[in-house]
Amino acid sequence: MTEQAPPAPTGGQPFTHLDHAGHARMVDVTAKTPTVRQATAKGTVRCAEHVVEALRSGTVPKGDVMAVARVAGIAAAKRTPDLLPLAHVIGVHGVTVDLDVTDHGVDVTATVRTADRTGVEMEALTAVTVTALAVVDMVKGMDRTASIEHVRVTAKSGGRSGDWTRP
Repeated sequence: MTEQAPPAPTGGQPFTHLDHAGHARMVDVTAKTPTVRQATAKGTVRCAEHVVEALRSGTVPKGDVMAVARVAGIAAAKRTPDLLPLAHVIGVHGVTVDLDVTDHGVDVTATVRTADRTGVEMEALTAVTVTALAVVDMVKGMDRTASIEHVRVTAKSGGRSGDWTRP
């Protein structure tokens, strides 16, 4: 049997998470040197005006939404490889989750840091998403229309590709 190159996307470079037979694989980062890396992600929980008021006054019936959501996001960043099968198990050395109640709901920002062989973009996205899910869980009895929007990486630093900030 002859070995074939892995399938390539339109750009011509082979997919890094496929082997030569086209099967999923975890990229081997053994030879990479650990470096300090950081990623920040953001997202929004949109909810009704009466929920915003309850968040501001601390009167959400389920309790301290911000504390629960913050801890959920931090825990989620550390569990990313359990959720994403091709994500590397890395040392998550720092996680901050900030929540800001605005007129439209809650803006969530998570920053994750490591000194490892691969980046922490997936950990930052996971932290934001699970933080937002926790907010929705805490307010869903008050607002069934609460939604999660615009989850995205906004900045990263470190690693071979260097620093990047969303325009």
